[in-house]
Amino acid sequence: MKILVTGARGSIGSRVAGKLVERGLPVRGGVRDLAAPGLPEGVEAVQADLTRPETLARALEGVDKVFLYTVPEGIAGFVDEARAAGVRHVVLLSSIAVTWPDADRDPIGRMHLAVERPIEESGLGWTFVRPEALATNALGWAPEIRGGDMVRCAYPGAYTTPVHEEDIADVVVAALTTPGHRSAAYALTGPETLTQAEQVALIGEALGRAVRCERMPEQEARAVLEGLYPAEVVDAILAGQAARDGRPAEVLDTIRAVTGRPARTFREWAGDHVAAFRPAAQSI
Repeated sequence: MKILVTGARGSIGSRVAGKLVERGLPVRGGVRDLAAPGLPEGVEAVQADLTRPETLARALEGVDKVFLYTVPEGIAGFVDEARAAGVRHVVLLSSIAVTWPDADRDPIGRMHLAVERPIEESGLGWTFVRPEALATNALGWAPEIRGGDMVRCAYPGAYTTPVHEEDIADVVVAALTTPGHRSAAYALTGPETLTQAEQVALIGEALGRAVRCERMPEQEARAVLEGLYPAEVVDAILAGQAARDGRPAEVLDTIRAVTGRPARTFREWAGDHVAAFRPAAQSI
């Protein structure tokens, strides 16, 4: 059984690839740039640009299963090439946003549905992994925390259930390597619902100093976010935070059900990534 891991240098893809290699499985790591470093040891590098289907035939040759990132622009070409190559099972990293009532109008939900639907209709075996907020989103606070003791955001009281990337990778690996996951859609959350202010405080705890989260005007937050995302995504982010302000999010036990172990806490995540929040001189 050979497995293609797309995005094999990413925070989740690299972990999936590494865990599969640890199990003694042959793994092909799909990357855009073969010359760049960063693939886990033991992974066969192959060019695979999901926006350029002509790169996929070689990447999929002899592959039984695929871990796929959501890239709507190339999904039709991927499905065609995967069927031609005889791929039996695709595990897609999607988003819990597809389960929201307005998913077709939400830019994040719409993007992931644009990939889920063609795969579901393709005749390929599939599993959809739908995490809620990724704990790694907190890395966006790193510049402020490295330089001081305060983070500013529009809604410090907005709740999420941050998911550790190791847990996402564990669910993906289970879906790729154990029976019973075909045609399953797994909504993932962390084990606790936390406000943004609570997450910032836990990062401070890992650093051994107090760090707080202060409210900033929404228009100011919008200006910051518009430097990173399209306007409709910024609208969705801020609307989502406003809707969750003071409202605890639902906690699911899916990670334990799939992997047999409890989900990692945000405190654990902060400890695992504490170096990212320290000034460079302290991280050596």
